[in-house]
Amino acid sequence: MADAKDDAQKDGAQRRTHTLLDRRKLLAGGALLGSAGAAMAGGAAEVRGTTIRNGQIWRPGEADYPEDATGAKGYRFFTGAEAAFVEPASERMIPSDDLGPGAIEAGVPVFIDRQLAGPFGRGDHFYLGGPWPQGLETQGYQTRYTPADLYRAAIPAIERWVGGQFSGRGFKSLGGADQDKVLTALEGGDAKLKGVSAKAFWGLFIENVIEGFFADPIYGGNRDMVGWKLIGFPGARYDYREWVGRHSERYPLPPVGLKGRPAWDRA
Repeated sequence: MADAKDDAQKDGAQRRTHTLLDRRKLLAGGALLGSAGAAMAGGAAEVRGTTIRNGQIWRPGEADYPEDATGAKGYRFFTGAEAAFVEPASERMIPSDDLGPGAIEAGVPVFIDRQLAGPFGRGDHFYLGGPWPQGLETQGYQTRYTPADLYRAAIPAIERWVGGQFSGRGFKSLGGADQDKVLTALEGGDAKLKGVSAKAFWGLFIENVIEGFFADPIYGGNRDMVGWKLIGFPGARYDYREWVGRHSERYPLPPVGLKGRPAWDRA
């Protein structure tokens, strides 16, 4: 009797599974037929992948190739007042010294400017729909501002705070030690800015400075590949497998960017 009962249960389970699969096939088939019918009824309806913001992810035959900002000068996004903060602040973070050029010579402010003027600045790949409760530090970017909006709101707020701390002076006019105090206050959240989080801005700013110093030169920063030369990074060289396992040895060949090397252009 036990065997007969088990067989009956297995048979029932198989029938339910087949029914479920048949329903799934039917629903899937109906969805395909519905899509085909809609396409025929609409003439030439087209199915496209979309992002959160309903932008097309890709187009056939096109690549997301970056704009060439190698050696670019001037700003597209930053105002003069904003550049007066970004330039000295980034230079304090990566100063020129006996190891090589600093942030200004490497084009870090230009890199940040071009990023803020483009899709990154608009937050094209950010979810910004809210709600906006106070997030944890481990949760990453937690603000209603796009990156461009965050810079635009934070920098004048920082300058107002600096003026209150240093008798109306602006960040650029401060000595190096006082500029370091301001940056430390931003990092620790001790600078109380009106309408914007100091720590949120600092987290984004320090990331962008580092990116500008080490990103491929095609994006406007890391001029002459100074960041890569500093750490011995080979860049976009086709093959350096023989060096992967050679630890604690300095890579002897010059780095190569996405556009090659300036020496190749001269040759």
